[in-house]
Amino acid sequence: MKFLKDFFYINYHERRALLIILTLLVVSTTMIFIVGSKETMPSEKQQAHNDSIIRHATRQQPGYYDEGLQSSEVFAFDPNTASQSDFQRLGLESWQARSIIKYRNKGGIFRTPRDFARVYGLTKKQFEKLLPFIRIGKDYQPAANFYPRERYNYGYQETAIRTRDERKKDTTQYSYPRKLKEGQYININSADTTELQKIPGIGSYYARSIIRYRERLGGFVSMSQIQEVEGVPETALHYMNIDAKHIRKMNVNQLSLAELRKHPYLDFYQAKEIVNYRRTHGPLRSVNDLRLLKDFPPAEIERIKPYLAY
Repeated sequence: MKFLKDFFYINYHERRALLIILTLLVVSTTMIFIVGSKETMPSEKQQAHNDSIIRHATRQQPGYYDEGLQSSEVFAFDPNTASQSDFQRLGLESWQARSIIKYRNKGGIFRTPRDFARVYGLTKKQFEKLLPFIRIGKDYQPAANFYPRERYNYGYQETAIRTRDERKKDTTQYSYPRKLKEGQYININSADTTELQKIPGIGSYYARSIIRYRERLGGFVSMSQIQEVEGVPETALHYMNIDAKHIRKMNVNQLSLAELRKHPYLDFYQAKEIVNYRRTHGPLRSVNDLRLLKDFPPAEIERIKPYLAY
């Protein structure tokens, strides 16, 4: 027991120091509580000032529009000709009105009332309020609103508003290419689109596709190439023949990589190999030189051979 008493014994100087420490601790805690309470509870004047700053900052942001603060009137207007003051009278903010003027100055046009919905920062509520009052002048409306669409059918002009009975009466005025009979042929290397449309199964779309592919190739050298044109019916081949006397060839020693690449039978890597070969070994002298290039397997060489010149 004496041991415990000696262990917890505090002399006069130690008691005095402990009392001072406890006093300072209580005072510090009290001050922290008082100061903290004052900072977290601003005065009414300070709170009003803070609210004013927040409202001002909010109104400066285009994405936040306080519609209750903006007085407005409504009247008919053309967004293509209205002034900035007109837009502000209608209830738009000044920055919204300025964005419309800038859009028009850059060539922008409102062709329909609903185009006005594209105005930067315009809210759904604003647009729905103004939509009934938008009037687009005739000078800004699409021409199709005033002129009937017309169709041309082999020299016969027809407006889109003709009735079904009127069209039925005029069917005799339509003219279609007469189709070939069995045993008749067309040379596909010299035929134009009108002649190609005489082939059963070939319309204007396929006729144009065949000619475009023929121009890219330089001419057809076999009937199998027709089937490389997507969608052409196989039955159409029975009415075609080929005269390969005037095939347009390409000089592989003169054309650039981009020009070589335009041919349907050469891809980028093959065209690049030809250009690299010319740079390191000189001009190609025959098709045998292509056999030295890794991107030209035998089948590819046979396919491109009719179109090569040296």
